[in-house]
This record gives sequence, C-alpha cells and structure tokens, in this order.
Amino acid sequence: MSIDIKKELGQAKVEQRIVYESGNEMAAYAAHQINYHVMGYFPISPSTEVAQFLDLMKSNGQHDIVLIPADGEHGSAGICYGASTAGGRVFNATSANGYLYMLEQMPVQSGTRFPMVMNLVCRSVSGPLNIHGDHSDLYYALNTGWPIVMCRDPQAVYDMNIIALRLAEDAAVRLPVLVASDGYFTSHQKRRVQTFAHREDVHAFIGEQPQGFPDTLDRNNPITVGPYMNEPDYINNCYQQSMAMYNAGEVYDRIRQEYADLTGRDYPILEQYRMEDAEVAVFLMNSASEIIKDVVDQLREKGIKAGSLAPNMIRPFPAKQIAEALQHVKAITVGDRADSYGGHGGNMVNEIKAALFTHGNRDTLVISRIYGLGGKDFYAEDGHHLFQFAIDAVQSGKVEVPFDYYGHTPGDPSKAPKRVLTPMNYEDLKTGLITVTPDEDTGKLNVRIPPLRALTKKPKRIAPGHGACPGCGIFSGLELFFKGIEGDIVSIFHTGCAMVVTTGYPYSAHKATYIHNLFQNGAATLSGVVEMFWERKRRGELDHLGLKDDFTFVMITGDGGMDIGMGPAIGAALRNHKMIILEYDNEGYMNTGAQLSYSTPMGHRTSTSNVGKHQGGKVFHHKDTAQIMAATHIPYVFTGSEAYPQDLVKKAAKAQWYAQHEGLVYGKILIACPLNWLSDDQEGSNIVGAAVDSCFFPLYEVEHGVTTITYNPEDKSKKIPLSDWLKTMGKTKHMTKPEYEGSLKSFETEVERRWNRLKAKHENAYL
Repeated sequence: MSIDIKKELGQAKVEQRIVYESGNEMAAYAAHQINYHVMGYFPISPSTEVAQFLDLMKSNGQHDIVLIPADGEHGSAGICYGASTAGGRVFNATSANGYLYMLEQMPVQSGTRFPMVMNLVCRSVSGPLNIHGDHSDLYYALNTGWPIVMCRDPQAVYDMNIIALRLAEDAAVRLPVLVASDGYFTSHQKRRVQTFAHREDVHAFIGEQPQGFPDTLDRNNPITVGPYMNEPDYINNCYQQSMAMYNAGEVYDRIRQEYADLTGRDYPILEQYRMEDAEVAVFLMNSASEIIKDVVDQLREKGIKAGSLAPNMIRPFPAKQIAEALQHVKAITVGDRADSYGGHGGNMVNEIKAALFTHGNRDTLVISRIYGLGGKDFYAEDGHHLFQFAIDAVQSGKVEVPFDYYGHTPGDPSKAPKRVLTPMNYEDLKTGLITVTPDEDTGKLNVRIPPLRALTKKPKRIAPGHGACPGCGIFSGLELFFKGIEGDIVSIFHTGCAMVVTTGYPYSAHKATYIHNLFQNGAATLSGVVEMFWERKRRGELDHLGLKDDFTFVMITGDGGMDIGMGPAIGAALRNHKMIILEYDNEGYMNTGAQLSYSTPMGHRTSTSNVGKHQGGKVFHHKDTAQIMAATHIPYVFTGSEAYPQDLVKKAAKAQWYAQHEGLVYGKILIACPLNWLSDDQEGSNIVGAAVDSCFFPLYEVEHGVTTITYNPEDKSKKIPLSDWLKTMGKTKHMTKPEYEGSLKSFETEVERRWNRLKAKHENAYL
C-alpha cells in the first residue's frame, strides 16, 4: 500500500498529504484552506457537520472564517448573498428541505452574478420526513442558474470545492457554484484522501480574489444591486446569465486540466468507463457511479460489452459529450435517484433523451429507472439488474417498460398499518378535578388543582416505547403539562427530537391526533387546522361526531424550532388563533447533533460553539422567546419547569382556558438533554430546578399583559449562584475556569439584568 501511495503522490507537482476523512470533513478542510471570509449556515442533516468541523477548527485558531449561525436556511442564504455583494469569498452547506427553504434566494444570487460556493449534501425532500440520501433536492437546483459539479467520493468533495471557487470567480462565469455529494453515502463514510499539504499551494491555485468587479463596499463607485427590471433588459440579463452558464462548461474544462496537471487527479466533465466499444451502458451519478464500474468489469469478463457514464458536472449539462459517448451504444439504462413526477422519468433521463435527439442519435434505446430513494442502498446486484434492462432491450429490439421504479415492493394488504393503541376514553381525560374560573375583580384566572397524585390515573397522551435518549426531559415535561389539560387535544409537532423519536412508520407513540409539518411552519399549519375546526363546527359539519367539548389545539416545538419558526409563530400570535404553542427548550438543535440555537445561553458549548484556545463557547446571549411572544399582546404567556410540578399544571389549565375562550397562548418549559448537556441521566429535574433557583430560568406568567412571578427563589432564600448551576453540566463546567471569566461575568450580568427587569414588571402592571 505504501508503494501505491508514493506512486500516486509522485504524480503531483505540489506536495500532498494523505488523510482518512469523510466527505463533510473534506468540504470543511477545503474551506479552511481557502480561508473564506464568511459562512452563513443553519444546521440540517446530513450537511450539518461541515459547519461543526469549521467551528471546531476555528476554536483552535486554524482559520479566520466568520461563521454566522442564521435563524433558518432562508436567513443563511440571505447572509451569504449579502456577504457576496460586499466583495468577499463566501461559503455555505445545506441539504434537502433546508435547500428548498433557501430556493427563493438561489436565482437572485445567480441572476445578479455574485460568486460563492455552496455544498449540497444531497438528501430526500420530505414528506413524509426522511433524512437519508437521494437526489430529490439536487433536481430542484437544476433551474436556479448555478453551475453544478458532482462528487462521487470524499476525494472529489475536497478537489471540487477547490475547483469550484476558481470556476465561480472566473471573469467569463461570475456565478455561484453548487458542489453536490451524496448524503451519508459520501458525507459520513471515511475514505483515504489526498490533499494539498500547504495552504499556500491552495492559494496559488485559486489565485487572488479578482478585482474590478462591483461590490457594495466600494464607496467611490456606489451601485444598485437587484433593481427592478422590465423587458427588454430582463431578457437580456437572462441571456447573459445563460451565456455565462455555458461558458462555465468551457472554463471548468480548462481549470480541471490545470488541476490534473498540478495534483494528478482529473475530473472530466463526463467520466466514461470502458465506453470505447460498449454496446450496453448504465448512467448513474455520484456514489453509485463507482459501484457500477465493478459491474462493468464483471460483465466484460462474461463477454458482454458494457460501459458506464457518470457526469462530474450537470450544469451546464454535458449533452454533446453524452450523445457522442452513446453513438454506438445500442441501449442504456439511466438511473435517476429522484423522480420528476408526471414527467415519465427523472430529470437526467429526459435530458439524456433530449441530448440524443438534438445531436442526431435516434438509435440508442433508453430505459428510465428511479432507484435508491430515501437512502436505499445500491449494490452491485442492483447494477446487474439495471444492465439487464439494457441487455433485454437489445435482444428484443425495443424497450418493453420505458419508465418504472426499481427497488420498490408491491403492497401487501396483510401488512397494512393496524391500530396498536386504543383511542383514549374521553371520560378518563375529562377528570373534573381541575377548575378554572375568571376573577371579575382582577381579570385573571383562578385555578384549583387536586394533589398531583390524583391526576396520575389520567391517561398519558404519548405512549411508552418511543426512542428518546435515557434521561430525556421532553416527555416528562410534556406529560406533566398535559396533566393540566382536560379533554381531547389535536397536536402538531415541529421537526425535532420529540417528533423523530415518537413517529417511526408504521408505528406512532401518539395516542391523540398528531400532525407533523416543516420545521418552521408549525404555527401557520395549526392555525389552519384551528380555523377549519371552528368553521366546520359553525356549518354543522361536525355534529355527527358528538363533540362534548371543543378540542384543545397544541403545537409542540423545540430543538431550535422557535428560531426558524419564529416568524410564523409571531404571525399566528398577532392573528390570535385559539391554540397553544408550547416550546420545550433544551438549549440547542439536539436532533441534528447539538448545534447552537438562539436559545443556547452565552458561553455554553455546542457542536457549533466549541471551546478551545480561541473560543469559549457561544459568543452571544440567548433569545428570550417568552418576552418576545408577550410583546405580541396575546392573552397568556408562561414559563414552567417539571421541577415545580404544581406550578406547571396550574399554568397548563390556564393555557387551556385561554386557548378555548380568548386566543393564542405561548408557554416555555426548560427540559434537560443529558446526552448533549453532558450530565447524568437521573439529574435532569435537579438541573432544571437549579436553573430556576439561579434565576436563569425564572417562573412567571403574563396574563393580559400583566406579569406575575409565580416562584421567587429570593423570597424563599433558595437563590443559588449561577455558577452552581453551570457546574452541574459538562457543557458549561469550563465557564468556571479563570480563562473564561469574562464570558461568565457577561452571562451573570445579563441573567441578573433580565431577572431585575422581570421583578420590576411584577411590581408594576404597566411595564
């Protein structure tokens, strides 16, 4: 093996080194060697690691990239666009639904001709939700005006990220470039990779940033970016952009040859494997294109003239090269890892058919198969099946089934999902032990609850057997809250830990009606459900259900859902729909690997706010969502903790009354996440209790704009230093060390300031 490595390294004209890393690691490694100016990002699997690796490197002083955590992918795309107009080099990474959330920004970036590089770590686009790899997100990128290069393995991810910047900044192109790799297949699987040993060699290849192009920071040449444009200017702008895209193909070909001469690694626009005399062929992209080469070799050993095609660039599409490669091929099977629904094939097969037609090849038979959706593995035996479709077509002289899915299974009525959980009895849910009555004098609600043991017979709304981590505080917190809710509920869950671990088809842990929609759009979705309920009830369409009482509509959000979902939540609050938004705050995006959220407190360690010589955890303060929602003037806002159960159950009862009689309610409960807080599983309740007693997470309510502190640790002589709470978690122990004293003091000052403001509001109804 050492001899082979020496031979490979000997082909390069610059010093190389060998690493053993994944695709995500190589994207980050290339970015840190380039040393971009800015990266705006938002976590989404499987691309999240790119930002994590860069943050870890930054905490150790390995690069100067300004890493900006956005409130969502749409925001991250805006950050990147703004940064690119300001004249620097810009980088990003995303996947799947996150890319679609950005999609509106993509044509703006290309249409105004501001270069950048973005890695699309390809993943299924839901629904239903699936986080594994296919090309359904990639196909949405085809019409955005971004050149797209493809990466079959981690080596290609590294190389293409370096080539992409040169391509984006070339004077004949000046377009943002997308670098596409397969989620989990390439992003997480480690392989041997050759890299430039020295950053200066990377910089010598990419060159200095081109000068003479307009940017928004040139005070001597003020410009207008993105003006309103009518015809004929608009069509002329689009024509210029189109020409730049086709230029990108020629420019890429020149750059890749320079790169091959420098490194010994070549990425032709269309990679052809044993196509010189092939009679049957298969077209596949990225990771599967490597597997099919083994199949080609096996068929060749049997005397079958097989070959394979795999593009290293799909925008611009290598139409002429494909038509020429297939000139003597009798039949080809095109595998698309995504469908173009209703288009009689995926995007690639239809573009290949167009290429053959355009360039005069009417003889090659084309078979279309959709394969590998949702991360379904592709093996050599699958490659043999794809080749067999082409072989059969050659033998019969026609394609029996031009378009079909490959790898799907026929339905089996005996395996249809069956109800496992018996619907809850309404009488058991309506205990009558909780009473809520308005106080005419104060305008507030009076709540009476029984001893909590009297509510233990109340059915749990989420069944045991879900997949939460040991010690997870989500479900103990939610179930305690639900003890205060009488009668039926309809719930919607944002994407997050609570959603993922309770719904794994064909099973569900939810005993009440449950809905899931996009991470950011739960509040808008539930408001539609609420208004449909009231309108159908008004029209008498629900009379046959015999509803004894109205539903209580509850949205559960967490894992950063009140960052990306803040806008729709505020919109629902301003419209004042009769519903509850309940946020479980675990201080991060725990479902994607514990990245920082805007609810993460200052100084806390996450996978995108690492602790090292040059960084001491999160560098800005946490967002106070309860106060933000209170500013919308909804009827009721509260905070709660399972460490103070009576307080939380009373607030739940109030929340239900307001949600059924007046309008929207917002509640926030702090819950423990032992896995990422680095705490003992059994200590969750004690830790969140300490958060309350340190005044970091005060318990209060805002009823019709009037603030009441419902538990004051100072009055009970239970207030503890903030550092006592921080010592209970591995993610914050570093803050008590002398080198992070500044961060601790800033955090303590802010917590005390917010606590004092809250006490002032408690004392004055007009604050």
